[in-house]
Amino acid sequence: MTYFIDLFSPETYEAFTRSTQGLSGFRMRHQGMAERIKPGDLLVCYVTRVSRWCGLLEIVEGPFIDNTPIFLPENDPFVVRFKVKPKVWLPLDQSLPIHETSVWNGLSFTRTLEKGSIAWTGKVRGSLVKLDEKDGKFLADALLAQTEQAKTYPLDDADRKKLTTHTVNRPDKVVTVSVPEDTASTEDVSAPQEAAARESIQFQSLIAQIGARMGMSIWIPRNDRAGVLKEWKKEPQPLLERLPLNYDDTTLRTIEQIDVIWLRGRSIVRAFEVEHTTAVYSGILRMADLLALQPNMDIKLHIVAPVAKRDKVFQEIRRPVFSLLERGPLAESCTYLSYDSLRELADQKHLSHLSDTVLDEYAEEAE
Repeated sequence: MTYFIDLFSPETYEAFTRSTQGLSGFRMRHQGMAERIKPGDLLVCYVTRVSRWCGLLEIVEGPFIDNTPIFLPENDPFVVRFKVKPKVWLPLDQSLPIHETSVWNGLSFTRTLEKGSIAWTGKVRGSLVKLDEKDGKFLADALLAQTEQAKTYPLDDADRKKLTTHTVNRPDKVVTVSVPEDTASTEDVSAPQEAAARESIQFQSLIAQIGARMGMSIWIPRNDRAGVLKEWKKEPQPLLERLPLNYDDTTLRTIEQIDVIWLRGRSIVRAFEVEHTTAVYSGILRMADLLALQPNMDIKLHIVAPVAKRDKVFQEIRRPVFSLLERGPLAESCTYLSYDSLRELADQKHLSHLSDTVLDEYAEEAE
């Protein structure tokens, strides 16, 4: 028996609660990860935004692809599915908050941290991430015990605020969006901007090196190359002098300014923007510009930022203006990668033998 995380947003938690609870679904990008899971394995369910463990689902069958809308009334994106048997499914006010003392002290990735720390969030970065066996068993036992105890953990004002949703009506579907309260474009004054810019260059270089080890050709904007190459001390350095792409001048100028691009032959595989300011907006705006210019472009987009800026990145990606792109909401095309996740990925010993799809195990979606 192996334990895997199954992430639910408050909206998908409610949708699953209303369903027959016999299926759990995931996006297509999770298909490779889903293939590792076998009947008898357990999905430990976690609700984002309110940070609560809510259920335990036993795998019965799967994975399989099913495009029939189940979880959402139309355009259901969760098409990689498993038949499941709920062993635990708790009301939200009885779900176990990760900051509850017994839970916090019972998990290997939280017990050594202060309660105010966000360093643990990387462990719940995405669905189908494998849990350490001891952590999985601890959570399974705690959830089973809670079905008997039914202890209430009331939602406070901050929790209820996180559950408040805003929506935008697209021609094809209704999209949940975020409306940031603080729209000021302020810079992080807690550290010198020179140091933040240097850190940004370091991670541009790290992303480039990871891609090169995977056999990709790399594009770096001309103004950043000297700094990136100063950090990138190992050979080879397969930087492209020009992009081998046939787009109009406006599109090419937009693409050329993206912080890091991985290419295979003449095709863009993935694009990365490294955000080191509090606003975390310029790179997101460039990604949105690219999709507005080329709505049929099928590439993976990533915003890279420190864990401390994670929530801000999600908030910005889910702005109403980005939900109306012709291709679809930006949140469905663009994911978040933390600095810590990239360091972890870079440490993979056999990185040169891995596909770029391994990034999907480290990326987080704006639910």
